[in-house]
Amino acid sequence: MVDSYRHKGMRRQLVKVVREKGIEDERVLAAIGKIPRHFFFENAFLEHAYEDKAFPIGAGQTISQPYTVAFQSELLQVQPGDKVFEIGTGSGYQAIVLLELGADVYTIEYQKELYERTRRFLPSMGYKPNFFFGDGSKGLPRYAPYDKIIVTAGAPTVPDALIDQLRVGGVLVIPVGDAKTQRMLRITKTAENKVRTESFDNFKFVPLLGADGWRK
Repeated sequence: MVDSYRHKGMRRQLVKVVREKGIEDERVLAAIGKIPRHFFFENAFLEHAYEDKAFPIGAGQTISQPYTVAFQSELLQVQPGDKVFEIGTGSGYQAIVLLELGADVYTIEYQKELYERTRRFLPSMGYKPNFFFGDGSKGLPRYAPYDKIIVTAGAPTVPDALIDQLRVGGVLVIPVGDAKTQRMLRITKTAENKVRTESFDNFKFVPLLGADGWRK
């Protein structure tokens, strides 16, 4: 795996594009600028690696659009040392951004093929989140509570289990809607039985699979 001067230049251009779209968090932009996204692509598709778009990675999933990753990461307001639970490991790109922001990352994947592939691949890049295989729509209660939870797939509703597994003061970022489009929500747990919900832009994610997602 080679990260050349050309690749770094392409990343700088990608950061410029993401910044122009409204991302202001310099730590998030620095993470996007550091991570060699082309490592996730076969050589034949290298020209797509630093375009601001999603790209198929198999099993009906995609590596998310860099702007989308940056948008969710900015909303999450990750602080170094935060325990962050990610639902939908996918390619692992979002998990790496969270690690670059200083988070202690717990990430779960529903698709066995992707789980196995990413669990092997990320350590080869020097990144070692805590990997889990299973139904992320039910959360990961064994390691709760979490400071932050991020869902990288479109949910029909906000799963109660995720609110339950947030600490008071914690933040959940989740896209909620139908199969065609979802609204990005940031939910802050202000007390044990109370939340504050903020609504942001519309996005299109692959569906959240599982008991409290779109059942498969």
